[in-house]
Amino acid sequence: MAEVSLKDVTKIYDGDVLAVEQADFQIPDESFTVLVGPSGCGKSTLLRMIAGLEEITEGDIYINDERINDIPPKDRDIAMVFQNYALYPHMTVYKNMAFGLKLRKYPKTEIDERVKEAAEILSISHLLNRKPKHLSGGERQRVAVGRAIVRHPKVFLFDEPLSNLDAKLRVQMRMEISRLHDRLNATIVYVTHDQVEAMTMGDQIVVLNEGKIQQIADPGTLYHKPENQFVGGFIGTPPMNFIETDIVNNGGDPILRFENFKVELNAQLQSALDKLSGDSVTLGIRPEDIHVGENGNNQVETQVELVEPLGNHALLYLRTEKSSFVAQSDLIDMPQHNALVTVNFNMDKAHLFHPETGESLTVF
Repeated sequence: MAEVSLKDVTKIYDGDVLAVEQADFQIPDESFTVLVGPSGCGKSTLLRMIAGLEEITEGDIYINDERINDIPPKDRDIAMVFQNYALYPHMTVYKNMAFGLKLRKYPKTEIDERVKEAAEILSISHLLNRKPKHLSGGERQRVAVGRAIVRHPKVFLFDEPLSNLDAKLRVQMRMEISRLHDRLNATIVYVTHDQVEAMTMGDQIVVLNEGKIQQIADPGTLYHKPENQFVGGFIGTPPMNFIETDIVNNGGDPILRFENFKVELNAQLQSALDKLSGDSVTLGIRPEDIHVGENGNNQVETQVELVEPLGNHALLYLRTEKSSFVAQSDLIDMPQHNALVTVNFNMDKAHLFHPETGESLTVF
């Protein structure tokens, strides 16, 4: 397969619209790299520049050691799977999968071998004589993937391929594509706006926002050690809670205060405050680290605005006088709507972010 390298890649539209700003990272050989972020963050533009469908304003892209900026898309040895399946409606599944190889004048015997091999991998051998109109959405997506597989490309590019599928089918196709990666030992670059897809599929995740790379890491690092407030809020379902707090002195040790509540800091968090020159900080804490109960040093009195049962646990949407946040609760301890409850913050799992830049103060 191949390693893809991006060196300070920038894309500017119409002279002043900055879509991607100095993207600089590597996609390792045989990795499953996911580009994730909200709509308009530049992830699809990055993918299209790798494919050669968009011109690069500045910077360079390499596959292995070959600079590909000026190489036409058809000569880059890349296969791309789009959000829309782009199947030829008048052709059978077999002919759709074989079409690209036929254009490249592969021998008929090799075309037949590759198509049948890909169909077996994707469990669509029984569909080869059908036309797209007789297929379900998931089956059409498998055909689109199969059309890419038969090429035996250096790199597979997926541009939000599951967006048109229902929730259950998306889960199934996530597993199919992940198994495909393991079976082919392929280099895959996958674009999605769905952070659940990113976390469950990628071994390297590139988080983008407004054309800038926010963090590149494995799923566990992104979740537990976000480098800024955007990553902390984007990765995780439900997202991390953020509370604006004041830093106050408590007998010589700093603590955090919001409204009438005081939150104690462990040694690591106290040390993190040394990076600040002001007297306020943004506290970040995930819902599973806010516990319902009277025991603990960091108690906060709240009112339940909404209870959302989710099978083995529930999400509690809580409110104080000026703040709101989400906590996770066992069903046994699940309070009722409008109930007054005390929660405790597990500050050993908390994060502190710069109140102006959003940069994490707790990534050491």
